[in-house]
Amino acid sequence: MRALLMVVFFMSVGHAQEILIEGHVLEENSQTPIPYANISFLRTLKGTSSNDEGYFYVDVSESFLERDVHISALGFKDTILSAKSISDNKKIFLKEDTFELEEVVVSHSLGDSQVLNPISSYSIKSGFSSAKTPWVLALYFPNIGAAKKYLEKITVHVQQNSRFKRTSSKFRLRVYDVDKGTKKPNHDLIRKSIILESSDTEDFVSIDLSSMGIRIPDEGIYVGLEWLFLPFNWYTNAYEHPISKKKVLEDRFAPTFAAVYQKNQNFKTMVYGMGEWSDFAIKAPGNNENLIPAISLKMSKKR
Repeated sequence: MRALLMVVFFMSVGHAQEILIEGHVLEENSQTPIPYANISFLRTLKGTSSNDEGYFYVDVSESFLERDVHISALGFKDTILSAKSISDNKKIFLKEDTFELEEVVVSHSLGDSQVLNPISSYSIKSGFSSAKTPWVLALYFPNIGAAKKYLEKITVHVQQNSRFKRTSSKFRLRVYDVDKGTKKPNHDLIRKSIILESSDTEDFVSIDLSSMGIRIPDEGIYVGLEWLFLPFNWYTNAYEHPISKKKVLEDRFAPTFAAVYQKNQNFKTMVYGMGEWSDFAIKAPGNNENLIPAISLKMSKKR
């Protein structure tokens, strides 16, 4: 799975009949729409997202009715349903995910700021984009010395893409604590959905989170970038098939998150897709540097 975000997928062209699967993602009790839920067909590279009214649609081969579908949304339990049941019922109900978070203490007096993984424009070497199915790309930030620090600001760098014709694209920011056993992303530390927009006039997006008073856990945090498979983010990528040499059109989704090489092995990258977290490691040629998403984190100590 680790190379899925960086390679081009080649699929044979068949003659299976295409069908439309559509419906709404709803909260189980209130039946209110759940926006920006990600929907992935397991063991495939096919997926979509619900829009801001909870509506989703996707064209798939008729054979996909035999598959299971994984649905994930911020603040709700991951759910797996059969594609046929979704096609028949046209509704997906999700249960709220409840768990205990540490008490949040809002601090208005912050000092001794520290920036982890500072990024300069000349250090950006590549980028991460997404096709076929939604992903979350997450970068680990350690809390060195397990000091009492608070999350102040997150900056995400993006790459401009000439094939994407809109002036902006949307993505969701996630912040996770760390599972002490697996060392993977665990619970969302921010329970509200933070949708950010990248602009074609800026190569970064920043958000000030200091008013939330989020304490960095001793184990550190993961900052996640979640693609949203919405028409707003859609564009077409054209390439030449390596064997047939024919032109192939591929659906892709903005934004393209910038990437840098990092010597510090503490900055671990993971990717979430089709219901599981997996390590994601791309090494620089000839050395031990890792290609990681260009995310900077500013944290501060409470005075």
